[in-house]
Amino acid sequence: MYMEINNQGFVSIEQVTSRYFKGTAPEKEQSGNISFGDLLKEKVNEAGSRELKFSKHASRRLMDRNINLSKEQIDRLQKGAQLSNRKGIKDSLVLMDEYAFIVNTGSNTVVTAMEKDADGENIYTNIDGAVLV
Repeated sequence: MYMEINNQGFVSIEQVTSRYFKGTAPEKEQSGNISFGDLLKEKVNEAGSRELKFSKHASRRLMDRNINLSKEQIDRLQKGAQLSNRKGIKDSLVLMDEYAFIVNTGSNTVVTAMEKDADGENIYTNIDGAVLV
């Protein structure tokens, strides 16, 4: 008994491989000759040079508690945030003069601000590390 195979409309394996697999992988684009380490350092430096922001909550706390920061103090606070970021601290307690600040280093934002002995207990929670500036 002889079986007739009707292969009309079907493509052979040879046709598929020659059409879709040319034998060479597509070339990857080179984004310059920058190593991963150099790119990482560049991104960390960019993150560290961003201007420090104050959340609405922190701004309100500064006003309510009559905390007026000088340009020099803001620069020191930013330096503390940068140091925290370099060490991998996500939510940092930055202690400066008689003030305490919680800074989110990912967004470079001061989350809250207080005088160190404002509540008398000096307990700070939900932080990854502390920096004294």
